[in-house]
Amino acid sequence: MDNLTREQRKLCMTKIKAKNTKPEIVVRKILSKLGIKYRLHNSKLAGKPDIVIAKAKKIIFINGCFWHQHKNCKKQAMPKANKKYWEPKLQRNIEKQAQDIKLLKKQGWEVYKIWECQTNNEDKLTQKISKIL
Repeated sequence: MDNLTREQRKLCMTKIKAKNTKPEIVVRKILSKLGIKYRLHNSKLAGKPDIVIAKAKKIIFINGCFWHQHKNCKKQAMPKANKKYWEPKLQRNIEKQAQDIKLLKKQGWEVYKIWECQTNNEDKLTQKISKIL
């Protein structure tokens, strides 16, 4: 059961952003520090990737642990309320991204995922991004 009223939950959900999230901003800051030129949210590419490094033909998806159900992450917990809605919704997110990644790889892109929980440790994330590039 949800501990918020329907109106409170609606307000909460409307404030969730798809772009310029805290994890995205952390990754962009690191890329800028490393001197990497990138584009954001290219709508011409499958899945509208968060980060596109065209010169290197690399793409980075910055996934929310909840929205993309990051396995073994405490942020990925399935909501207890309205499971009939949430289970297929979150499963579809996973399937859609898998299709998008498959298509992007077919087009010659290298595709990487950075999870929301990985953005908590900037030093570790900087090392990971350096290895990717």
